[in-house]
Amino acid sequence: MGGDLANQSIDQLFETLGKPGDETAGSTAEAEIQRRWLKSGSDTIDLLMQWAAEAIATKDYARAYDFLDAVIALKPDFAEGWNRRATLFFLQDEYGKALSDIEKVLALEPRHFGALAGLGMILNEIDRKKEALAALRKALTIDPYLDDQVRDAIKTLEPEVEGRQI
Repeated sequence: MGGDLANQSIDQLFETLGKPGDETAGSTAEAEIQRRWLKSGSDTIDLLMQWAAEAIATKDYARAYDFLDAVIALKPDFAEGWNRRATLFFLQDEYGKALSDIEKVLALEPRHFGALAGLGMILNEIDRKKEALAALRKALTIDPYLDDQVRDAIKTLEPEVEGRQI
C-alpha cells in the first residue's frame, strides 16, 4: 500500500483523506501528507527542524525558537517551519504570535488541517467562538480523521454559536 501512495500527487492524497468512512486509507493518506509537509528539500532545514523538535520535547523553548527562526529565515516558503513555530507560540500562550504564524502557514498551504485545527483552538481560547467553529469545521472537512479534541470542541461550540436545538 505504501508504494502507490508515494506516486500520488498531494491533491490525490487530500482527496483520499477527505473521504470519511475509510479509517485505514484516511490515516495512511494523512500520514503521507504530513510526511511530505516535513520534507523541506534541504538537509540544513531538516536538521534544524529535527533540533527544534528535540528542543520542544525537552521544553527548551528558547533553543527551539532559535532553530525555527533560522528555518523561517532560510526558507520562508516552507509552511511547516511556520507551523512548528506557531505551535511553539501556542504552547506558551502567545496567541497573537501563533495566529500570525498560522496565517503564513495557511497562505502557503490552505489545506493545512493541523494549522486550521490550531487556529480554531486559539480562536476559541480568545473568545472568537464563531470563527473558531468555522476553522474547526474546515479542518474536519479536509481531514475527517482528526483527533477527538477537534470534534469535542465543535460539539461544545455549536450550541454556543448557533443556539441550542429545541
